Amino acid sequence: MPLNKITILPGDGIGPEVIAQGLKVLEAIRLKYSHQWQVNEALIGATAIDQTGDPFPEASLHACQQADAILLGAIGDPKYDNNPSATVRPEQGLLRMRKSLGLFANIRPVKIYESLLHLSVFKPETLKDVDFVIYRELTGGIYFGDKIKEETWSSDLCLYHRYEIERIAHLAFKQAMSRKKKVTLVDKANVLETSRLWRSVVQELARQYPEVSVDYMFIDNAAMQVILYPARFDVVLCDNLFGDILSDEASVLSGSLGMLPSSSKGEMSSLYEPIHGSYPQAAGKDIANPMATILSVEMMLRDFGFVKEAEDIISAVDRCIEEGYLTEDLRPKIARKCSEVGARIVSIINK
Repeated sequence: MPLNKITILPGDGIGPEVIAQGLKVLEAIRLKYSHQWQVNEALIGATAIDQTGDPFPEASLHACQQADAILLGAIGDPKYDNNPSATVRPEQGLLRMRKSLGLFANIRPVKIYESLLHLSVFKPETLKDVDFVIYRELTGGIYFGDKIKEETWSSDLCLYHRYEIERIAHLAFKQAMSRKKKVTLVDKANVLETSRLWRSVVQELARQYPEVSVDYMFIDNAAMQVILYPARFDVVLCDNLFGDILSDEASVLSGSLGMLPSSSKGEMSSLYEPIHGSYPQAAGKDIANPMATILSVEMMLRDFGFVKEAEDIISAVDRCIEEGYLTEDLRPKIARKCSEVGARIVSIINK
């Protein structure tokens, strides 16, 4: 499918700032390679609530449905986080977008940059050969189950259907075939019925991929192994909740949440976003790390077949890191601004 229309959802907090740098890089690539794609902007999150009363207005849904790809900044605002009684919340827009667009698979690569090893809290030998990717189911489970709130008790239903597990498991197995041929299913099958269904379905599907080895790991052990022995993983398959937690934990390996991009795939739509949140304390200060957003642009271009263009971005990010041209999350004593890092990456691409 050609890449003709891109919808931009800047969102909240630092979202607009990191998106601005991603757009600088996208424009540099467009000019360098004489591409023609149309970029439109739409509302989501707290910003959308403030302007329309809806965290994901119909106009935004329509813009996303018409797009070949979507680039998202971040969602969230403290005025809603600190108000448990709020009936309209930014995160509702994110969940509705995922469900409306059928974005059932969230893909989060975890890569270690050699030039950042000295900044990590981990011993270099722990991070040696770490290169894995997390496949998180995105439209089912406890986030979308029926919710009940009473005065003295509440509940959230965790519901999964077989087809929801099958479709993301197939993607994980196919990815493993092009990597180290290993899938790890993370669940809690000793306690949860939904996890037992996940394990049963994955065991059945594994027969279709005889070259791929499969192991099964409880979430508590997996969370420990990500810290103690992260190089053991290749493709990690998780439900919605466990994937959310594990991928945020894995960001510590790279040194910062600001380094990890992600993509979300459906049958008709593809969305790209940094895994970090809206970081409201940094909003408007030009200090956020834009690299996860810029690397999300790289994932988008690569998925649409623009391999040389994607390699240009990877090379520019690598060089920026090697030069120590970093924001305060990675180099607090000699920090560059968010906009400066974006401009430096563009200048490297243009050389």
